[in-house]
Amino acid sequence: MLIPKKLKHRKHHRGHTKGKSMAGNSIAFGSFALKSTENSWLTAKQIEAARRAMTRYIQRGGKIWIRVFADKPVTVHGNESPMGTGKGAVDHFVAVVKKGKILFEMDGVAEILAKEAMRLASYKLPVKTKFITKDGQ
Repeated sequence: MLIPKKLKHRKHHRGHTKGKSMAGNSIAFGSFALKSTENSWLTAKQIEAARRAMTRYIQRGGKIWIRVFADKPVTVHGNESPMGTGKGAVDHFVAVVKKGKILFEMDGVAEILAKEAMRLASYKLPVKTKFITKDGQ
C-alpha cells in the first residue's frame, strides 16, 4: 500500500466531493486509460487491488501508470469513545477522485487486452469508470 512519507498536517477535514476534475483529466503517458465517471474517495487498498488485478491479467507485459495517490488521512474513533474527546487517530489514507479524473493508464499491450485488464480493475473500485483510448479521447 502506498502512503505519504510525510504530511504538512497530520489530520485533514473531510472536504466535499462535488464538481469535476480540472487536472489529470486527459491521457498523458499511455495509449489506454480508465476514467472516473463519479466523485468518491479511493482508499490506498482499493488502488493497490486494482493495480494487482491489471498486472496479473497482462502478465507483467506492457507498462501501467497510476495517476492517483492516496494522500488524504482519514481518522477513526475507537468503539464506545465518548463525545468531546477530540478527533480520532489516523486510520487510513484516501485519494479524492472527481468526475473525469484519469485513474490508470496503460501502454505496450493490445487494446483488447488493456480493455479486459481495466474492466477487472474497475470491479475493485467504488466508482463507475469508462475505458478510453488516446485517439478516441
